[in-house]
Amino acid sequence: MPAESEDGSRHEIPGLGRVEMVRRAPGPRLRGSVTDLCFYCETAPGRFRNVEYASLTVPLVISFAEPFAIGLGREPGDNDRFASFAAGLYAGPVVIESFGGACCVQVNFTPLGARRFFGLPMSELTDRMVGLDDVLGPEGIALRERLGDASDWTARFAIVEAFVAARLTEARETQAEIAWAYDRIIVSGGRIRVSSLADRLGWSRKHLLGKFSNAIGVGPKTLSRIVRFNRALGLSRQDKSDWADIAADCGYADQAHLVREFRDLAGKTPTTLAARP
Repeated sequence: MPAESEDGSRHEIPGLGRVEMVRRAPGPRLRGSVTDLCFYCETAPGRFRNVEYASLTVPLVISFAEPFAIGLGREPGDNDRFASFAAGLYAGPVVIESFGGACCVQVNFTPLGARRFFGLPMSELTDRMVGLDDVLGPEGIALRERLGDASDWTARFAIVEAFVAARLTEARETQAEIAWAYDRIIVSGGRIRVSSLADRLGWSRKHLLGKFSNAIGVGPKTLSRIVRFNRALGLSRQDKSDWADIAADCGYADQAHLVREFRDLAGKTPTTLAARP
């Protein structure tokens, strides 16, 4: 869910209605595993629509009001309703709609942080939304009740941050080899070859794919695609408008390759996406 304010003030969003949004950076115990925490609440009737593009965020959404309508790579249908859930990585656009009654706390994990927190193969969350009771069991249901009873967003942040920190403290560390391979993909901007990673680790590509998918939710090749896409999108929004240069800088074969990847991962052309705020 989008969240921009640090102070909890309400903001008008043109064409959408009235919402309260707060985003907070994680405390020291969560850094490296959580990118941010968000509070989102709709305060007036309306139809709210957001499209999120392929990213490295693994969200945990804890809702105490109406569910969201969510479609992976398409418009959501009548049966695509989700309230409290976790969602793994998805290499495509995600369409999210709500109708004036949504209210939730969202924790945005890094892929490796999510693996530690949930304690299950991240491939079980890939390309899907999984209910809170299925990923956290009775603990998750109790957390939702506590958050629903809390008086304001400050109290909710404190409750959820303490809950996440406790589970991370109890979790085993992620396999060092996978953490290293993940970091190399990020640092290289998605340009490092999978064969190079496997060779450095002394693993076969098949073994690397299995271990990586278990820990991250997607294979190293798919992760590299998402990293390259986000880097190219970032460059396009820094007034670097020559798409041929951006394609070369980000490791695409040519500009046509970049355009295909933008369509796959965002559902839009590069020019259309770069023009969006």
